[in-house]
Amino acid sequence: MQKYEPFIEFSEITPSAKITTADHGWKAKCLQRLIRMDLPVPATVALPARTVRLIASGQSIDSKAILSHFGPDSLVSVRPSPAGPDWGGPATILNIGLNAARHTALCQSHGRAAADALYTRFVQSYAIHVARLDPDMFEDVSPGPEALREVLRLYEYETDEPFPEDPARQLSEVLRSMARAWEGTSARLLRQAKGAPEEAGLGLVVQRMAQGIGQGISGSGVIQFVDSVTGCARITGRYLGQSQGRDALAAREALYLTRDQRGPSLEDTAPAILQDLIGMGASCRIRLREEMQIEFTIEDGVLAVLDAVKVARSVRAGLHIAVALAEDGVISPRDAVLRVEPRALSELLHHQVDPRGPRDVIASGIAASPGAATGRLMFSPEAAQASAARGEPCILVRRETAPEDIRGMHSAVGVLTERGGMTSHAAVIARGLGLPAVVGASDMRINPREKRLTSRDGRIFSEGDLITLDGSRGEALAGQAETLPPALDDSFRQLLAWADDFRDIGVRANADTPADAANARRFEAEGIGLCRTEHMFFEEDRFTVMREMIFADTPADRASALSRLLPMQRADFSELFDIMQGLPVCIRLFDPPLHEFLPATREGLRELAEALGKPLSEVTRRAEALREVNPMLGMRGVRLGVVLPEIYDMQAQAIFEAVIDAAARGTPVVPEVMIPLVSARREVELVKTRIDALAATLRSRSKAAFDYRLGVMVETPRACLRAGEIAQHAAFLSFGTNDLTQMTYGLSRDDAGRFMNTYVQQGVFPEDPFHILDTDGVGELLLMGAERGRQTRADLRLSICGEHGGDPDSIAFCRRAGFDYVSCSPYRVPMARLAAAHLALKENPEI
Repeated sequence: MQKYEPFIEFSEITPSAKITTADHGWKAKCLQRLIRMDLPVPATVALPARTVRLIASGQSIDSKAILSHFGPDSLVSVRPSPAGPDWGGPATILNIGLNAARHTALCQSHGRAAADALYTRFVQSYAIHVARLDPDMFEDVSPGPEALREVLRLYEYETDEPFPEDPARQLSEVLRSMARAWEGTSARLLRQAKGAPEEAGLGLVVQRMAQGIGQGISGSGVIQFVDSVTGCARITGRYLGQSQGRDALAAREALYLTRDQRGPSLEDTAPAILQDLIGMGASCRIRLREEMQIEFTIEDGVLAVLDAVKVARSVRAGLHIAVALAEDGVISPRDAVLRVEPRALSELLHHQVDPRGPRDVIASGIAASPGAATGRLMFSPEAAQASAARGEPCILVRRETAPEDIRGMHSAVGVLTERGGMTSHAAVIARGLGLPAVVGASDMRINPREKRLTSRDGRIFSEGDLITLDGSRGEALAGQAETLPPALDDSFRQLLAWADDFRDIGVRANADTPADAANARRFEAEGIGLCRTEHMFFEEDRFTVMREMIFADTPADRASALSRLLPMQRADFSELFDIMQGLPVCIRLFDPPLHEFLPATREGLRELAEALGKPLSEVTRRAEALREVNPMLGMRGVRLGVVLPEIYDMQAQAIFEAVIDAAARGTPVVPEVMIPLVSARREVELVKTRIDALAATLRSRSKAAFDYRLGVMVETPRACLRAGEIAQHAAFLSFGTNDLTQMTYGLSRDDAGRFMNTYVQQGVFPEDPFHILDTDGVGELLLMGAERGRQTRADLRLSICGEHGGDPDSIAFCRRAGFDYVSCSPYRVPMARLAAAHLALKENPEI
């Protein structure tokens, strides 16, 4: 049998001791920093992770040597100290060393009631966390004079031995129990889920007890100096007399810290101690470069600091704290930028459900678009439009949305669907509109005909009932929940201004309407990288004209119908140019197949026949002729421009006339005109020839000089492969990664959600390629297209403008590929700006 010698590697925490986070954990290192600041920290000993691992494997430790650092008759606590503050760990054990003799001494110094309470608590804690007895066995133990005797009896009954009296044995067993708990399978899986590496070790700290129980002012509490939700300066916390640890946070009778109308406070009881705590908080903020929560104990009027942890905070509080620290010179703007996670920024752009309020969840799904909104349930786009017309906010509820639902989505304040995923139609459009959306809420059932929603617990909600949508957590809540306003304050703007100083890639916005453009300016995009003009045609008056154009029999008739759209388009572009104030605007010419403008039902076709004054049979025949087996690969994009050139002629004329008007108003602009779905050089030549001729005609007719750039939206694999040829006639290439991903994979973005989770879980794809850019497959096509295009034109501008444009990983790829900018929905612009700054700072530490 192998014999182990006592192993005693540990360190007393002093200002000069060799304490490291990697070896001894974050708590030990934090305590050393507090000691270096001369804060009143009780004597503490730190055990490194290697010692704890040996203890877990059976190595003995000389607990008497550890206890000798605290003097005779001292009680101690043991706390976990992993390297990561969020990794958790075994429960803290207080009052180690209590036995019959010390209980007698405490009775004399603190009174029997206090001594009994301390001893009872220790026995219960030891029994549950060290001896691993069932906590339920102590449920029937009533507080009072007999409680101590009863818990000691129960311990002996369950373990067949008296409660250990030897302090060294107690400490050894506590250390062994905590070490083995850390090595357990469930604990390992739990901390790995929190980001800890598989081999992560546990440090432990043994600290002299500051009792919080005494004859004078005694107790314990926690204090912090900023609000955890808002980040604003505010003293919060609780204090409980005659208590230990964090009891104050759970006790109703706890005192407030500062004077409060709701009850007594520590400031009333011990104002000098509160001022000492405030001073300690200010010192921690400067020396530790962070807002800290301090755990403290008062024993007979003497203050002790047991621990200090980083204040738990919401995203909005984290941003406010980082900026405040930088503005006060505690940290640098560089550090402030790096302290805010880019993906979390989207929460700040919208209303959020207040985390402090109650939540009555009726359905859960995928958090597809962040933010919160309260509105009345509406089950059709028509009902949503009617609700908006009455001035009543509404939530559009659908099984899943389709292009014809866009007007209803524009009218709603939120979208809830029973089906779908992160890249479904509802999710993509909602993110673009900045609407909160929950999709794939499969635990609810909707009945559009009866206009009812059945929640997961069986409750029925009818059209007009009020619900709140939490798009950040993927939940629908009954009634009107309390919300927090968007956090677009001075701190938000300052952080992004610093980010702009560091980033080295441009960020534009996808904006289809004046409202989108206004949001792009609000979020300080550097221009519009994608204006999808077809979205301008879904307004009711334009919808009718588009249908008339579709049913025109000759080019002249088509041109006549389109001439009615010309002033509307010109007004659209003029408004965009005015809003953008000379910033670049990239306008994509008409892209979708024409059948999207036609009704899908026989009733709709009948109404259309009446509106057009044509026989139903003729309207039906034309609609059927336009339907395609695979519309995504059918007559859309540049193919429409080649076959029905009148559409692009009208749009180009509207763009150029708006440019002339803008120049006359003193806002010159050089528009970027983009041809969609190109596959061949000849397509670009045909469209470019007509647009150039039209521009020349307008210059001659108006006597006005204007310029423009013609480019291509690269969405097909062939366009990537032939980018060198295509670039001969293009000033820029903008990669539309949504369609390019579909065509590269042979997947439909709207249908892939049915099996994508299985594919990701089984490792077929590492991530959903519609959500995270596939830098291997699709990325290789992007690199190929970029390289071949720039071999033809060294000054060729490159960008991506798909849904991936706001994703931090995609931005990293674009930076490496030498792209000029990314373009994303307006509500992802702040995240893209911050992500680009993070990438530049991490790549160049000297910035």
